[in-house]
Amino acid sequence: MSRYFTDKSLKFLRGLARHNERAWFLDHKDAYEAHVREPFQRLLADLQAPLANVSPHFHADPKTVGGSLFRIQRDTRFSGDKAPYKPWQGARLFHTRRREVPAPSFYLHLQPGGSFVGAGLWHPETDTQRRVRQFILDNPGSWKAAAHAPALRRRFELDDSEALVRPPRGFPSDFEFIDDLRHRNWVFWRPLDDATMTGTSLVRLLSKDLVALGPFVDYLCAALDLEF
Repeated sequence: MSRYFTDKSLKFLRGLARHNERAWFLDHKDAYEAHVREPFQRLLADLQAPLANVSPHFHADPKTVGGSLFRIQRDTRFSGDKAPYKPWQGARLFHTRRREVPAPSFYLHLQPGGSFVGAGLWHPETDTQRRVRQFILDNPGSWKAAAHAPALRRRFELDDSEALVRPPRGFPSDFEFIDDLRHRNWVFWRPLDDATMTGTSLVRLLSKDLVALGPFVDYLCAALDLEF
């Protein structure tokens, strides 16, 4: 089995968190390329076949520019935090039509002590939230199968960090999944410890995660009239 990330990958990101400045990053850019970006690109390439088996409409694109990898540079224009870099590396396994319409995605996150894998809709617009809520109300049986399957719930957690305090207006208070309608984001995720991220079984474990998350992403695609 292949190893992608190593202790050097985590060491670089820990160093970046301590020295989040352009001069330090430029001095250590070779380490970033060798131990973070290039291994992540290899991982994305190796996830292409497992992801295609889950859905042909999602892509793990290893391109340096315009692919799955997010830029490590932060957009500080509208942020009070002017630190120029993210102390992590993330990648989105995206839907073919992501540039046309709102779409769920799979996501991988590398960060010392904070790595995770997940999937769903993160920070969707208000209209998209409304569409998902209405679809859950209209299709509760398939929502239960997709989002409340015991195997899924044992392995993943539904993020509720930005949920509404009260259920949204216009939905029946006695609806079986009324608490699920409070969510602003619909994302299942699970943490990945440093040993997993630097181990030789990473691609195998992530492939299993993609399969397990597939029915949930399929449901969100149906809610948004997207192919899966």
